[in-house]
Amino acid sequence: MTSSQTQTQTMLSAQALQAIDRAVAKYPPEHKRSAVMAALAIAQDEHGWLSPDVMRCVADYLDMPAIAVQEVASFYSMYQTAPVGKYKITLCTNLPCALSGAQSAADHLKRTLGVDFNQTTPDGRFTLKEGECMGACGDAPVLLVNNKKMCSLMNPDKIDALLEELPS
Repeated sequence: MTSSQTQTQTMLSAQALQAIDRAVAKYPPEHKRSAVMAALAIAQDEHGWLSPDVMRCVADYLDMPAIAVQEVASFYSMYQTAPVGKYKITLCTNLPCALSGAQSAADHLKRTLGVDFNQTTPDGRFTLKEGECMGACGDAPVLLVNNKKMCSLMNPDKIDALLEELPS
């Protein structure tokens, strides 16, 4: 076993590696690099963010250059290349959401959390992000929690309820 394989096995759990293997299996063997986005999502779910070491492990596991993995991770907004709070709240501020109350939702979130966009609450619980279109313009304004849960028609009351239901 090479040292990079050993590092990958210590940086990513057996469950994460199995999930990456399932993503890799969807592609012909010579195109396993095509699973890089899925592998990054799996690694981020496990670590909370994508450190240079985690990205290097993904690169080693997929037999691709580390810079290529970093390019993908830094291009897409769903990947975090710096630590974020336990709950990353991404609010769409594109035109349809803006016309339907996104600014009011943003102001309420900022005031309630005490942070601005791209900041994390002092307790590390929430990070507030500004997002691009999430494809749910009819439900504007929308937000995502940890890239997984989409919340629609977000007004201050719904925002307060959401924040209260998220475990500490």
